[in-house]
Amino acid sequence: MKKRLTATGTFLSLLALSLTASGGAYQPAELKIDLEARQASGDMFTVRHASDEKAMIGCGVRHYLSGDEIIQYAFCQANSSLVEAGAFCETDKPAMVAAVSVISSYSYIVFHWDKAGECTFIGNSSQSFYLPKS
Repeated sequence: MKKRLTATGTFLSLLALSLTASGGAYQPAELKIDLEARQASGDMFTVRHASDEKAMIGCGVRHYLSGDEIIQYAFCQANSSLVEAGAFCETDKPAMVAAVSVISSYSYIVFHWDKAGECTFIGNSSQSFYLPKS
């Protein structure tokens, strides 16, 4: 009987530990826009649920026909009530368009641009700690 109670106690301890650990890490990334350094970043879930009603970050891809040729380009943008002008860049470079194409709903996004508004860096990270804590 004593062995059964010990085994049951061990099982319940492990079960409690696994239930506690199932929450996982949560790392919200708030919106950051630095117009001087020409870079913006944030995760889409955190920015979407920010108290700033103008806060937004995201990227998109467009494809269109020009004669027989398919033209594609990508853009990234961010905005906040804390900055006078929003952040925006665009690119038609295939590798940069591909980088935007893999951004998912809960991605962390970071992008940089040059003086002409061309995207010079597009990064994203889709990891569990950016998902909403339920």
